[in-house]
Amino acid sequence: RPSPGEALQWRDSLEKLLQDPYGLASFHSFLRSEFSEENAEFWVACEDYKKTKSPVKMAEKAKKIYEEFIQTEAPKEVNIDHFTKDVTMKNLVEPSPSSFDMAQKRIFALMEKDSLPRFVRSEFYQELIK
Repeated sequence: RPSPGEALQWRDSLEKLLQDPYGLASFHSFLRSEFSEENAEFWVACEDYKKTKSPVKMAEKAKKIYEEFIQTEAPKEVNIDHFTKDVTMKNLVEPSPSSFDMAQKRIFALMEKDSLPRFVRSEFYQELIK
């Protein structure tokens, strides 16, 4: 469990929140309560994808991320605009570590703008900073 001081830093930095295992778990639980956990799951999947060295593994992960989060009617479809979706699909012709960068940035911005302020106002977060 983080100290109240550590948890307080999450208010101002989604990045710090997502990089802290407890913060990520807390945020994920909060998003699940709002039925929007796919955003955090997509972000985590992208981070994992970027660390993949093997081109074969990268292609497998790219396909899985696409099918799970990007394609229309995907089980955990994230909310990205058509332009971003098109760019991402083109990037997947030859998967590279940056294939999902644009989509990941869009989802990060969405979480930062919408989900983070709601998380910070939540009972759950308020308990952490006491």
